[in-house]
Amino acid sequence: MKAKQFFGLMAATLFLLSCSQNKQELQFDNPLPVEFGDPYILKASDGMYYMVGTGGVKDGFKMYSSTDLKEWNDEGRIYQGNTDSSWCVANFWAPELYEHNGKFYLFYSADWRENPTNELENFLIGVAVSNSPTGPYTDLYNRPIFDPGYPIIDANLWFEDDRVYLYYSRACYKHPVESELADWARNEGLFEEIEESWIYGVELKSDFSDVIGEPQLLLRPPVSMDDEQAEWESRSVTSGEVNRRWTEGSYIFKKNDVYYMMYSANFYGGEHYAVGYATADHPLGPFTKAHNNPVLEKNTEQGGIVTGTGHNSITWSPDGKEMLCVYHGYTSETGKNRVVFIDHMEVLDDGTLMVHGPTTSE
Repeated sequence: MKAKQFFGLMAATLFLLSCSQNKQELQFDNPLPVEFGDPYILKASDGMYYMVGTGGVKDGFKMYSSTDLKEWNDEGRIYQGNTDSSWCVANFWAPELYEHNGKFYLFYSADWRENPTNELENFLIGVAVSNSPTGPYTDLYNRPIFDPGYPIIDANLWFEDDRVYLYYSRACYKHPVESELADWARNEGLFEEIEESWIYGVELKSDFSDVIGEPQLLLRPPVSMDDEQAEWESRSVTSGEVNRRWTEGSYIFKKNDVYYMMYSANFYGGEHYAVGYATADHPLGPFTKAHNNPVLEKNTEQGGIVTGTGHNSITWSPDGKEMLCVYHGYTSETGKNRVVFIDHMEVLDDGTLMVHGPTTSE
């Protein structure tokens, strides 16, 4: 073999070995030893990863930190709600953490203390701030960011130029919607009505004190049962589990000038919870759902042990080159406790989004 060919072969071999080693460094022991719902991981400017989620403490939120996405340190409680003077009193859900202009902001959902009609679901969105990623966090305003006139959850933000966009889900509560599925459920004797949650987007003031303009409806469950999304987005109803269809847990990102919005459908506490996505040319849509939905769902029908995969967020590998999908699910071993998974994801050259999961390790 000529020397030039030999050294070329050696270089290629070393490159492949290096890639294999890097790939191995990014393998995860799923599920993580973290019992969270709605997990969100911030990769901060200090190089650390900070994870928040639903659960772990009563009336507030706790945090885990990591240098490598493998070993996680329990940072304890970072936010306390339901105090004598706080605007929020119960159901502390779906926190998301943002580093912005040298500070850290915790957006979250909770029940509003102001509830003159004693609604069972009185959810709104608030924001707390801290100078440190590990807190403690105190409310920026002792009130919800805004009140659209119906309960809302699952805040997600997108920063672009000098604008900030807020995405949220209108809760299913007292929101019955007529559709072919609703007609079918009545005819089958399953449910008299089907309540739905819908995802909205709106511009947010730069100080997070209020919204600008009217919220825009971005995503909702299909009206027609012939819609290609109808089967997977309606499984909680068609299985007789519950009379609700969810479109929630949105997460938006941009790649190649296309806006991708990932979202979850079906009952968050059931086996059918799954993730799809939609794309748009503008942060406020219109969004078109993808043909390859769902991109993340239970794997028990393929011999796996994972169900209820949903409410995802995205973080990046330590080298900043690979997208990673963070989500919660259940396994036959963890029972009814939601646990955190991290799996590889990618956007192909043709724009197709793929999540390589759910995975588990022995």
